[in-house]
Amino acid sequence: MPDQIADPDPDLRGDCARCFGLCCVALPFARSADFALDKPAGKPCPNLQGDHRCGIHAGLRTKGFTGCTVYDCFGAGQKVSQVTFGGQDWRTGPKDQARRMFEVFPVVRQLHELLWYLTEALGLPAARPVHPELRQALEKTERLTRQTPEELAALDVGAHRQEVNVLLLRTSELARAGAGGNGRGRGKGRGRDRRGADLIGARLRGADLRGASLRGAYLIAADLTGADLRDADLIGADLRDADLTDADLTGAFFLTQPQVNAARGSAGTRLPVSVGRPVHWTAGD
Repeated sequence: MPDQIADPDPDLRGDCARCFGLCCVALPFARSADFALDKPAGKPCPNLQGDHRCGIHAGLRTKGFTGCTVYDCFGAGQKVSQVTFGGQDWRTGPKDQARRMFEVFPVVRQLHELLWYLTEALGLPAARPVHPELRQALEKTERLTRQTPEELAALDVGAHRQEVNVLLLRTSELARAGAGGNGRGRGKGRGRDRRGADLIGARLRGADLRGASLRGAYLIAADLTGADLRDADLIGADLRDADLTDADLTGAFFLTQPQVNAARGSAGTRLPVSVGRPVHWTAGD
């Protein structure tokens, strides 16, 4: 579990006590470095207990389920469990309810992730020029999450994501311009647009990436030791096994807990208040 941190909205964090273990059933696993076994979508994980809790939660990493430790539903699990289906679980609910819950859960998860980004965007003073549009998008997205199971299953969530992404891109431009990330920085990497860049295994130790756009960048196993990532846009960046030891991510935005959990870091890594320091950074695997 991460350290106690400030929440943009507590409802946008997974609350397993109010969920019916949906991520442990609805989603598929593939045997790999992240999962110790294969599991098709719709089949309960063998570690899922009758009370919808994980039987090996404290030892997920040591037992080969690292993938579970870097997943977050952004509160979609409890929304689907308690709101969409009114507290009726997939084990005891009406016939065919399990299939419907598992179909709806990934849709609501995407919507809740958008709610996370929109909420954070509204907290950025530099994005004030687009706050009205962001607020409208937030309200619309919240309304969508409260639709019926049938409406959610038929929703073109990809199209909605595109609409929201236009606003998030504008937010990024405004926020990074205020931080000097306008592409004219002279430091190593500062202000550069590195959207979708292949930086797998890149040697970026001590790099100045202040105000950089790293949207969707592949930073898998990149060495970011001591790098300056202040006010960088990290939406969708793949930080699996990236080394953030002593890196400064103060003010970095659109960074999620799953991204941080997938990376490596240290007590000296400086993080935004919206995410916590993973226990495994200091406790080891």
